[in-house]
Amino acid sequence: MATTDDGYLRFFPYDEPYDHQREAMGAIYDALDEGRDVLFEGACGTGKTLASLVPALEHARETDKTVVITTNVHQQMRQFVEDARAITQKERLRAVVFRGKGSMCHIDVDYEECQALRDTTRELVDVEEDIADLERREGELLEEGQAGSSEAMDARNAVVDELRDLQEQQEELREERSICEHYYRNLTENTEEFYAWLYDDVRTPDDVYEYAEQQGMCGYELLKEGMDGVDLVVCNYHHLLDPTIREQFFRWLGRDPEDVVAVFDEAHNVESAARDHARRTLTENTLDQALDELDGVEDSRAPNAANVLETFRDALVETYEDSFGFGDREAVDDRWEDVTVANDDRRDDLTLSFLQGYTGPGFHEEVDKAVDLGRDLDARYEEEFKDGKLDTRKECQALQAATFLAEWLAESDDAGQYPVASVRRDESSGDVYGRAELYTCIPEEVTRDLFEDLHASVLMSATLRPFDVTEDVVGLSDPVTMAYGAQFPEERRRTYSVDGPALFSSERDNPETQRTIARTLEDVIRFTPGNTLVFCPSYSEARRYHDMVAVSGTRYLDEPGKQARDLREAFTDDDGGVLFTSLWGTLGEGVSYDGDDARTVVVVGVPYPHLDDRMAAVQDAYGTAFADDDGDAEEAGWRYAVEIPTVRKTRQALGRVVRSPEDFGARILLDTRYTQGAEMEMHDYAVRGTFPPEERSEMVDVAPDKLKFALLNFYQDMQAYDGPPPKP
Repeated sequence: MATTDDGYLRFFPYDEPYDHQREAMGAIYDALDEGRDVLFEGACGTGKTLASLVPALEHARETDKTVVITTNVHQQMRQFVEDARAITQKERLRAVVFRGKGSMCHIDVDYEECQALRDTTRELVDVEEDIADLERREGELLEEGQAGSSEAMDARNAVVDELRDLQEQQEELREERSICEHYYRNLTENTEEFYAWLYDDVRTPDDVYEYAEQQGMCGYELLKEGMDGVDLVVCNYHHLLDPTIREQFFRWLGRDPEDVVAVFDEAHNVESAARDHARRTLTENTLDQALDELDGVEDSRAPNAANVLETFRDALVETYEDSFGFGDREAVDDRWEDVTVANDDRRDDLTLSFLQGYTGPGFHEEVDKAVDLGRDLDARYEEEFKDGKLDTRKECQALQAATFLAEWLAESDDAGQYPVASVRRDESSGDVYGRAELYTCIPEEVTRDLFEDLHASVLMSATLRPFDVTEDVVGLSDPVTMAYGAQFPEERRRTYSVDGPALFSSERDNPETQRTIARTLEDVIRFTPGNTLVFCPSYSEARRYHDMVAVSGTRYLDEPGKQARDLREAFTDDDGGVLFTSLWGTLGEGVSYDGDDARTVVVVGVPYPHLDDRMAAVQDAYGTAFADDDGDAEEAGWRYAVEIPTVRKTRQALGRVVRSPEDFGARILLDTRYTQGAEMEMHDYAVRGTFPPEERSEMVDVAPDKLKFALLNFYQDMQAYDGPPPKP
């Protein structure tokens, strides 16, 4: 039952919340009070961010906690900043917007080197503070000695000797230049003015960088120091999903995890983001560098480390070389391409090759020695950098390689870890080289500990249902669930499921199928009073229909590996253009097409992802983990790994248009598998039933040749045509 205490509305920055927004805030407030997680699905216009953030801030204020709101979408970061600024104008709070070191470093060094510079700089400041203390003490003893105290003069002489040693140490640290002048100013100058400025408003990382640059300080370190005990932190997913970063992040907050309330935006992405953060890789180049590094090390453990690493390196090369058929090596380009190594009934081919090629006292023993030696070498490099013997902080390749190999041998036979080998061509040298990877199939193995450690979390998105699947894949236990459908007037939108060809992969090259889809798209574009956005199953399909359709407006093509921002701006500045893209690209979510930016959106086919070995491994892992006692593991794997993520992506794409109560537009699903008839006629392939009930109820089945009349009638009702409407 929602609380009757609306005290949290002090954090609501506008006049009054919507009724559904007030209801959601009450339910979330109660859930947080009970320490329960929340799954919150809300369509565009629900006001999810404030509905989540407002009760979270109130609960945190009452219980001395910190709220962390996180996303993986840059546009949402900007929206969070705007909302936080609006809140702080009504109810003062200390908020920090945090970003990774790489984008905020003033001297452009990597993390390891930055850490070493920071340690040396702090050591210098400590020495200078000790010098200042001794100088004061030396002065006091001198006065006492001049007054006739021989004991004071003896003590002064000892202080002078110690002072001389510290001054020599100070000079050495300065001469070695192993310090960061920006961080030095952080430690030695008054930072009160900075923090007064920081907390006076909600500052972006760019604001902080510019302010710190003007002062010659390190903005990143200032931010870290300023996070202790704040009310609100806005950050990227990796600050919570990467286990190593997360531990440091909580330390910077000055909070234990149980004192943190986390709000995840676009939470349908947590599954894939957690999987990405859990993946571990080791390239052949790193192995070569590790062997070169060990070749010059005088240590009894070095031969053991070199033996086991060289054996793994040779096994990796043998594995990918054996996979090549005629012409395959020559076809390798600069993109990583997977080589199948996993087996159903035994260890993977790479591990088997390693075990067959290994000779020595025992690979477990040698791997342990390699890890120990790597740690010692890494510590030595850090000391040498601090002492000025190295110009940059050297990374220990042997430690990286040995640590990965230890994990590979321990986990590559784990059902949740999928072993992969990949190859690519080096652009500069032209050489082909390999990579070993442990790919995490079930993100719950990464996220469950996080959600158990936090006080509570709110996961919000427009596409979180079915909730039971979300609970399973991220490892939530008994969350509160709530869903709010589209809030804008239903009469200002139409959703058409077109009884066109089922675009199975086997049908995509069928000329008749292509002609039907192309002609239907031409009708859509012609009868849309404004821009049309077309999502295809892949970039190659997007190119196909971009080239096939004949329309009077400008055709735009989104291509992989190219910056989409300029393309999107050109498209939204147009009137009557059409943009073709992949549903699995960057334009399918987190991007709004308001008003005339796009009137109609089309999803062509049921855009299932490419079903490669990794996807098969995820399916198998999900099927094993989540099939009911009497259920079909293959069916459960398909549902969890393929069908539901695909429908979520489709729903995200449909949500790119109709972004305000005054907006209007049409959403088109161009494939018979979306129709009601498919539920009866091709039940095994139909996907309509995977959509939430209220979205299914709005779907209007229409034949391809009748779609243009439906669009004409709808847009005429909206009085959208400038001048006479097109003729059917």
